[in-house]
Amino acid sequence: MKRFLLTSLTLLLSGAFLFAQERSVSGTVTDASTGEGIPGVNVLIQGTTSGSVTDIDGKFQLEVPSGAVTLVLSYVGYKTVTVALSPAQTTVDVGLEADVTALSEVVVVGYGTQEKKEVTSAVSSVKAENFNQGNVNNPAQLIQGKVAGLSITKPGGNPNGGYQIRVRGTSSVGQNTQPLVVIDGIAGGSLDNIDPQDIASIDVLKDGSSAAIYGTRGSTGVILVTTKTGKEGRFEVDYNGLVTVEMPARFVPMMDADGFRALSLELGISTNDAGSTTNWFEEITQTAKSHVHNLSMSGGSSKTTYRASINYRDAQGIAITTGFRQLNSSLNITQKGLKDKLTVTYNLFGTFKQADYGFDEAFRYATVYNPTAPVNLDPGATDYDRWQGYYQSIAFDYYNPVAILELNTNQGKDTRINQAIRGSYEVLENLSVDAFFSLQNESFLRGRYYDKNSYWRGVDTDGRGERELNQNFNQLFETTVRWTGDIGAANLNVLGGYSYQDFINEGFHAYGGIFITDAFGFNNLGAARQFPQGLGDIDSYKDRAKLIAFFGRVNLNVNETYFLSASVRQEGSSKFGENNKWGLFPAVSAGVELANFIGSPSIDNLKARVSWGVTGNLPRNSYASLFRLTSGSSFFYNGAFVPGYGPGSNANPDLKWEKKSEIDIGIDYSFMGSRIFGSLDYYTRTTSDLLLNFTVPVPPNLYNSTLSNIGEIKNSGIELAVAWKAVQATALSYTPSLTFNYYLENKIVSLSSGDLEFGGFRDISDMGSPGQNGTPLIRVEEGKEMGQIWGLVYEGVDETGNWVFADVNGDGIKSGGNEDRAVIGHGLPDFDLGFSNTFTFGQNWDANIFFRGSFGHDLLNSYRGFYEVPNLVTGYNVYETAGDIRSPGGVLLTTNSGKASSLHVEKGDFLRLDNFNIGYNFSLPANAAFRKIRLYLAGNNLFTISGYKGVDPEVRWIDQEIGSDDSYQMGGVLSPGLDRRNTWFVTRSVSLGVNLGF
Repeated sequence: MKRFLLTSLTLLLSGAFLFAQERSVSGTVTDASTGEGIPGVNVLIQGTTSGSVTDIDGKFQLEVPSGAVTLVLSYVGYKTVTVALSPAQTTVDVGLEADVTALSEVVVVGYGTQEKKEVTSAVSSVKAENFNQGNVNNPAQLIQGKVAGLSITKPGGNPNGGYQIRVRGTSSVGQNTQPLVVIDGIAGGSLDNIDPQDIASIDVLKDGSSAAIYGTRGSTGVILVTTKTGKEGRFEVDYNGLVTVEMPARFVPMMDADGFRALSLELGISTNDAGSTTNWFEEITQTAKSHVHNLSMSGGSSKTTYRASINYRDAQGIAITTGFRQLNSSLNITQKGLKDKLTVTYNLFGTFKQADYGFDEAFRYATVYNPTAPVNLDPGATDYDRWQGYYQSIAFDYYNPVAILELNTNQGKDTRINQAIRGSYEVLENLSVDAFFSLQNESFLRGRYYDKNSYWRGVDTDGRGERELNQNFNQLFETTVRWTGDIGAANLNVLGGYSYQDFINEGFHAYGGIFITDAFGFNNLGAARQFPQGLGDIDSYKDRAKLIAFFGRVNLNVNETYFLSASVRQEGSSKFGENNKWGLFPAVSAGVELANFIGSPSIDNLKARVSWGVTGNLPRNSYASLFRLTSGSSFFYNGAFVPGYGPGSNANPDLKWEKKSEIDIGIDYSFMGSRIFGSLDYYTRTTSDLLLNFTVPVPPNLYNSTLSNIGEIKNSGIELAVAWKAVQATALSYTPSLTFNYYLENKIVSLSSGDLEFGGFRDISDMGSPGQNGTPLIRVEEGKEMGQIWGLVYEGVDETGNWVFADVNGDGIKSGGNEDRAVIGHGLPDFDLGFSNTFTFGQNWDANIFFRGSFGHDLLNSYRGFYEVPNLVTGYNVYETAGDIRSPGGVLLTTNSGKASSLHVEKGDFLRLDNFNIGYNFSLPANAAFRKIRLYLAGNNLFTISGYKGVDPEVRWIDQEIGSDDSYQMGGVLSPGLDRRNTWFVTRSVSLGVNLGF
């Protein structure tokens, strides 16, 4: 009892002592420039969570311990201030200065950097802290939806599939449409060569003014990637690990086994039921598991800094037998010497990838295969050995999809090695000289083997093996001279440079059939007995191209108010015709900081800018301007097979670059101490002298098409980026941001020039088989918008069950002939948006919810166009809505096959929860073994809001059935909006990750 009383007394005395040691401190927090009180300022005692918040007049009061105390005052849009209180101090007044550090943010531009406040063209920058997180295997995903005017799409969930990237829509119809990628100064790099974890920032040059410094490769925009480097200070080790589970998010809504049986019975077909119940989608897919590991080491001294990393990815695809294993490595070393006047930087990037590609066609056949058919035959069945145990039904364009994936092999190995060295020497205080040299090596090895028992491919040639190797090599040398100085009130930055780049591409391809065994696969093509019979095929190639340029730029900053930039690039390419080897690409831009004239304390930055620039586009082929011979079919002559040769292209000595002229008018703004900030742009551009293979008569020409400069397209649009630091408090912060791009115009002005007449319009992009060969889907028309989906106008079903189509030409016939086609949709979007919501909760939790959407585009659902026909159950499975297509009296379609029409064109509008992540950052003591520990949970494509009935409502910028070879005459670029049947199912993934710092 005495001990209890003594303890209680001690506590009471201690409390009284502590109470006596506290004092009340009050004060007022004001805006340093206006003197007005600031409400809502957080006032904390440093090292604690105790504090107060200022009232509406900026006043505060709080109890603090006696003795020396430090207060921390923070508020969004203002610089954080620490105030040391003396032991007896009870009042304090503080003036906060606006935090306009965003204006001093460094933005990467062509051949250098600028402070954001000085940029006078349309440049967007995304830093690592704002990248998308989670299941990210390609750097393009990091900024998907983050940049106004930048569209990054990949319909379906193929882990080995590439991304279609468009800067401000389509700027070319016949050549390169992807933007130029520059990685740490290496022009023409590949995003596949950089691990997402190694990237510090990505800057996008969107307008002609900013991209003109890259001349003949700037028309489709420029993406500048800056990788992470070491920093002076302590040695640091970081580990980032991620485990992902990925599954199909949706399937094509086809008939299940019960529906298939019921529809067959209604149509009086009793032979369709094969006696099983099979979900073919589930049979060819799996829950894919992936894991990622990234280990980096960095550090340095005042003379030397370094960073090295290694990254391993093992990703399964949702299709069985698919996925990839990839190893990335990077090394960055920076060394200073000669009294810090010389800086040498060395970068090395290596990528090694092994992939199992599977076969996209498996998704097509899983859609149409009989749901009552089994996957495998019973042992002892008549054809068990013939088909290696798989069920097969002998019919046109009809193959067991599981057998396609399991019997056949489609593999590849990619190797990419890039290395670069840069030396920069400060000749004088404001004058420096740079020299840069890089080597890029890429090797792509492919192997495909089709089993002797594969009914899809292989059985007809008793096995078939293919081998393909493509290698790309280029070296780049550039040297620049920079001078920076002040002339009165003006700051001047001058750049001059020279660039030389040499490209060499080579490879071979071979295939042959008739193997005595499947054991060799594609690794022993010499065992293919077709080669002695002259039936196999072997070909190889090599080409070379050179690019030489002289360039210069001047940047002027007058009183931090007026800004001017002008550049010019004179560039020559061996790809052009003999009469047009060199092109000139000028640009000029200007801006004025209006905030300096308005004088409002709530306006931090209001810069109006205008820019103009000319950029170009190169032919894909190195020898497109020359007359060439190409090999044709072999023929038997004098006891041997002899290859035949004939013209492969016509000469065009006048061939030159595509030319894009672009005007951009924009405003960069920041209000209320950078609480609200963003940009607004209007752009209009004209691309002329388009590079297009044009059909010409033979004779007088030797070949039926010539690559020519012909035609003109126009694009215009509006872009908006806005962010708002809506809530900034210790307990909670919330920042929503929006990127928005509205496509005002995307018009084909002309595809004619001189004697080469396009003829007003052409109908392209065949629907294909079965049953719809020769059915055009796209109309390309001079003077009209690009992406016109062309087809029959569906009106319904008549009393006998036949489809009825609009009589467009007025001849009284409604059966659906080519003469009754009309525009039934548009494949390009009206606008895109990205909506990010960033939260912090207290000191430890953070979260981001990111939505992305595209609106106004239509999609031709090829699955419906082929299989939304009831009577097709005689050979194929059908769309689950096929049974709803009836006459007014309820009669099913029975007397004719389906035709793609307006019935199958759907709105592709969608809003997708593209990325969600929530993380916890552990509070660690100063002497902890770890520098940081963060755990996070991320989800990708968690849900999609869309009325589209197909696989994926994502925008189709290119017709994948034609392929990505944009040099094809009237090719995929002119055929957007087609959802083909080989598209992978779209996926949903959940990831658990950890970031550790030592």
